[in-house]
Amino acid sequence: MGSGKTTSFHIALMAGVSQATVSRALRDSPLVSEATREKVKQIARDLNYQVDRSAAGLRSGQTRTLATLLFEDETATDNSVNPYFLSMLGHITRAAARRDYDVLVAFQQLSENWHQHYEISNRADGIILLGYGNYVSFEDKLDRLRRDDAHFVVWGASGPGLDGRTVGCENRLGGEIATRHLLSLGRKRIAFFGEKDERCPEFRDRYAGYEDALAAKGIEVDPDLQFDARGKESLGAAAVERLLASGTRFDAIFAASDLIAIGTIAALREAGLSVPGDVAVVGYDDIHAASCITPALTTVRQDPRAAAGALVDLLLTRIAGGKGDSRQLPPQLVVRNSCGGVKI
Repeated sequence: MGSGKTTSFHIALMAGVSQATVSRALRDSPLVSEATREKVKQIARDLNYQVDRSAAGLRSGQTRTLATLLFEDETATDNSVNPYFLSMLGHITRAAARRDYDVLVAFQQLSENWHQHYEISNRADGIILLGYGNYVSFEDKLDRLRRDDAHFVVWGASGPGLDGRTVGCENRLGGEIATRHLLSLGRKRIAFFGEKDERCPEFRDRYAGYEDALAAKGIEVDPDLQFDARGKESLGAAAVERLLASGTRFDAIFAASDLIAIGTIAALREAGLSVPGDVAVVGYDDIHAASCITPALTTVRQDPRAAAGALVDLLLTRIAGGKGDSRQLPPQLVVRNSCGGVKI
């Protein structure tokens, strides 16, 4: 039902189509030709017709709402959210709005049946999962979603059973690009700050790219230059302290995230080392703060706008009954002052 006295019957009469066709056209259904969709939409605009989404939802069994769930990491504090995901949330909201969907945003609860509060209870038509952290502990939740035939997509690295459900960055290539840039500046003792096992598949892939770049230059990987850190500035600073205490020589650091890199730069300066004079630093993500700190951070950018659009498109494909294809987005090196030199 529309607002005022205008109804879909009036639009159907003026367009010379059925009311069912009007409904499909206003939902951008592929069952209606593009020309007919545009004709119906133009008449609807001319008549100032607005769809009653509650009534439409009752008829279709859909809410026209997507749930975006942020997963809590055991290393995070109550008020700590990676700014990269905040940026992505804004783009997800805009991408969904262009498809006439609302977005419900929440932190996932640790209860076993948390997902039932969303799609299964008809609060949302599908779920976007962001920032799941420890992949190993997260696998059981994915299994539960698959068993319940939930419509869901995941940002990050792909894993078992996630075909057609993931959007991520080409992290191995990104790690290679970052390390290759540091090598091009004459840095040869490059430390890696980030975990490199199956718990953090995105960091693991960035580390693999780091290894690839070193191997291409005939440089043997030194395990003493890898230090675990995950997603917090304080953990970057703690990695610097461990590296300095070890006595291992280094002239550059590739941090697996910008937050780790920002903490790294602060700790290096606190220790009396100059950046990039003594130590060059590269991060990963290109959050807003990366361009604001001193020195501004060289980083590998994963485009949050493209990521959000791809996630929404993939989820809506699955909601419509399609399978869809997982996507890996290309990384981009953004050169600033924390390395010196010029972009290669």
